[in-house]
Amino acid sequence: MAHSIDEPVSATGGDGLVRVRLDLGYDGTDFFGWASQPGRRTVQATLVEALSTILRAPVRVTVAGRTDTGVHAVGQVAHLDLPVRLWQEHQAKLVRRLAGVLPPDVRVFAAVAAAADFDARFAASWRRYGYRIWDGEGGPNPLRRHDTVAWRRPLDATAMSAAARLLVGEHDFAAFCRARAGSSTIRGLQELTVRRDGQLLELEVQADAFCHSMVRSLVGALAAVGEGLRPVSWPASLLQWDRRCDQITVAPARGLTLLEVGYPPDAELAERVNRTRAFRGRVEPAG
Repeated sequence: MAHSIDEPVSATGGDGLVRVRLDLGYDGTDFFGWASQPGRRTVQATLVEALSTILRAPVRVTVAGRTDTGVHAVGQVAHLDLPVRLWQEHQAKLVRRLAGVLPPDVRVFAAVAAAADFDARFAASWRRYGYRIWDGEGGPNPLRRHDTVAWRRPLDATAMSAAARLLVGEHDFAAFCRARAGSSTIRGLQELTVRRDGQLLELEVQADAFCHSMVRSLVGALAAVGEGLRPVSWPASLLQWDRRCDQITVAPARGLTLLEVGYPPDAELAERVNRTRAFRGRVEPAG
């Protein structure tokens, strides 16, 4: 199996290379997250092995957001650089051939030549995640058991929505993140919504990037409000903390799905990459 690291192999896709964008999804149930780990089944290692088998060449893949163990994706984005001749040979049949080689819990939906300045990780303007909770007595639909969490107590979606609105904006989310040395926990939370459809609650959150465990911590804090254990103001009050809050219960991974990653127009990609790289010297994106 070819080895890979989650970094670009070239800055621009030049020097006879084509930058290829991959749009993919996966059921994270049986994966130890995205990033390759010795002796463990990961999405990255599985994808790299399939690509290397088809292309008969080692590849290196960069992803928009490295998801944790058990987290799913329907809108993940990655890129790799291929020699022009190799891309021309495989472009028309790459998606079809990947479908034949990849296991059924990973699928590449599209593989297209991207702009030279495209970077799946550093060019991303925002990432959107969804979280599904079923708070009815009977439990979730068995066909959705892998991506829906059964909650033991009824949740007040109206109170959760009110608490969510107070968190939107640029803040230091240290209370909601697992600390990483040298990494900033300041994030621009662009959207956080809670919607009820019968016994199903669907939460969606969008930000420029997320620090480690941030989304599931936000869900856990809002759920505490929904259960009536905390007031509506409690999650926002934690924005004053400069460290992880151990009073927050991190919601289970299986309810979380990466829905979409947004990018600026091609003409603005280089500026976005440069700006993000400068900031990423202090922060680390993570699902």
